[in-house]
Amino acid sequence: MKVLFVCLGNICRSPLAEAVFTHKIQKLNLQFTISADSCGTGAYHIGEQPDPRTIKTAENNGVAIWHQARQLSPTDLTDFDYLFAMDEQNLNGILRLAGATQHKHKIKLMREFDPHGPGDVPDPYYGTMHDFQHVFQMLDRTLDVFIESIK
Repeated sequence: MKVLFVCLGNICRSPLAEAVFTHKIQKLNLQFTISADSCGTGAYHIGEQPDPRTIKTAENNGVAIWHQARQLSPTDLTDFDYLFAMDEQNLNGILRLAGATQHKHKIKLMREFDPHGPGDVPDPYYGTMHDFQHVFQMLDRTLDVFIESIK
């Protein structure tokens, strides 16, 4: 199974989601059957590493992170079993790329699995380290529920 996490620039939310998910999958020894990647709907940061605050947040929570930003491509729609958008704007971007294809069933908002309720994963880019930690906690609990649903 392959899971793709999607945000706007692919330097804050989606690489953090990818890192947290990969960390959890490895702890469950499922890394040989489940993998993850992340990308952005925008082309703003292609080739860049995650935001330094994203890296620091992951490290502060014991999660290894390594990623190089890339943009969502049409092949992602066929290559991945799940595509998780961090917010409505990026969900709409993925759906526009998908058009009227057979892939819509696997495109979801990340927080559909959040036990605290649905909504957007807020973009911490213009925020503080506290905002990055808040996003980490949101992703952490949401991914626990998602992983439980696919085990």
